[in-house]
Amino acid sequence: MAFDVKKSLIDSLSDKASSFKDSLTIRKHRPDYQIVLFMGLLMMLGLVIMYAIGPQRANVLNNAYGSDFSSTYFFIKQVFSLAFALAGFAIMAFVPYSFFTRHAGKLVVFAVLTCILLAVAGWANLDIAQQTLGATRWFNLGQFGSLQPAEILKFALLLFLAGFFGNKVRQGRHNDLNETLIPVGIITAVSLLFVVVIQKDLGTGISILGIILTMLFMGGISKKNVGIITAIVLLVGAVFVIGSPHRMDRVFTYLKGDDTSTSDGSAYHIEHAKIAIGSGGLFGVGIGNSVQATGYLPEAINDSVFAIMGETFGFVGLMVILAIFYALLVRILKVMDHLVDIRLKLLAAGVFGWLGSHVILNIASMVGVFPLTGITLPLLSFGGTSMVFIAAALGLVFQLSHYTVHPSRLKEAQYESIGSRRGIGRSRYTSSRGSS
Repeated sequence: MAFDVKKSLIDSLSDKASSFKDSLTIRKHRPDYQIVLFMGLLMMLGLVIMYAIGPQRANVLNNAYGSDFSSTYFFIKQVFSLAFALAGFAIMAFVPYSFFTRHAGKLVVFAVLTCILLAVAGWANLDIAQQTLGATRWFNLGQFGSLQPAEILKFALLLFLAGFFGNKVRQGRHNDLNETLIPVGIITAVSLLFVVVIQKDLGTGISILGIILTMLFMGGISKKNVGIITAIVLLVGAVFVIGSPHRMDRVFTYLKGDDTSTSDGSAYHIEHAKIAIGSGGLFGVGIGNSVQATGYLPEAINDSVFAIMGETFGFVGLMVILAIFYALLVRILKVMDHLVDIRLKLLAAGVFGWLGSHVILNIASMVGVFPLTGITLPLLSFGGTSMVFIAAALGLVFQLSHYTVHPSRLKEAQYESIGSRRGIGRSRYTSSRGSS
C-alpha cells in the first residue's frame, strides 16, 4: 500500500499527470463579465473603507508604538495591493490555464519550500520572518510589504488537486483508498501541518479544507467516504482547538454567548464587533465617522472590516455587500455547472470553496455565530497577498467561462469526441441567454 501511495504521488507531481492535454471541444466564446463586475464592486468598496478608516488606524499605531504612518499610508498600500490583484486576475484570465496546470506539481513543491523557509527563519529569529502575536505567517519584504506563503500554498493545491483528483474521477477511481483518498489525505495533512501547527493559522487551515472538501464532494465521492472524511475533519479540528489555549478560550467565550463579561478581556473583540454593527443602525454613521476604528475594535482594517462596514454603512449597506458576495458565488457555480471537463469543474469548485469559506467564516465570526477566527474578508480586508491570489483564482474562473456549454448541449458535449468540433461551433454564454 505504501508503494502504491508513493507511486501515485510521484506520478501526480509529474507534468504528464497534472497537465490538461486534452483540448476542450468547445469553441471559445464571450466570458462571464459579471464576475469582473462583482469583483470590481467589492474592490471599490474596500478602497472606500480604507480611505475612511486608514487615518484612524495610522493614528492608533502611531500613538501605541511610536511609529510614523501618514494618514494616507493604508489607503495607498491598498491601492498598490489592488493593482497587483488586477494584474494577477489578468494573468490568470488570459494566459492559457493549461500552462499553470502543467506546472501545478512544481508550484506545490515551491509553496511547501517557502513554508519551510518561513518556519526556519522564524525559529532563527531572522528579520525576514515577520512575527505577530506569537505567530510567524509572513515574509517581511521591507518597503515591498509582506508575503504570506500560505496563500501560495492554497493556490498551488487548487491547481494540483483539480488535475490529480479530476483524472481519478475520469478513470472511475475517485473512491479508491490507495490511489486517491490516501494521497489526497497526505497532501492535506502536510498542508495543515505547516499552516495550522507551525504558522498557527487556523483560519487559513479551514479555508484550505474548504477548497479540498468542495472538490472532493463535487467529484462525487461515496456517502460512506463523505462520512469518514467528515469524522476525520471534526476529530482533527478538535485536536487543533484543544491543543491551543487561546483557541480554547475563544470556544469558551463563544459558548457563553452574550452572557460573557468583558471584564476579563476574553470577549473584548467580539463584543466590540457587535457594538460596531449595532451602532451602525439602518444606514450607518457615515464614511469617516466610525468610533470603533479609532482603537476600540482590534484588527479594524483586516479581520474585523465587516463590523466596521456595518458601523459605517449600516444594515442596508451590509445587505448590499452580502448580496454582491452571493451574486459572485452564484456566478462561479454557474460557470462550474456548465463546464464539460471534470477537471475544470473541480477548479471552479475549488475557487467557490475558497471564496465561500472566507466569507462565511469572517462574517459568522463577527456576528457571533461561529467562534472568533482570524481570516480575511475577500477583496475588502487590508492586505496584499490574500487579495492577489483570490483575484487570480477569480481570473481563472473568468477564463474558464469562455468554455461553458448551454444546458441543452451539456450532456451531448460530454460524450462528444475530443478530436471533433462538429456541431459545437455556436457561441455559448454564461449570461441569461446562455448557461444561466
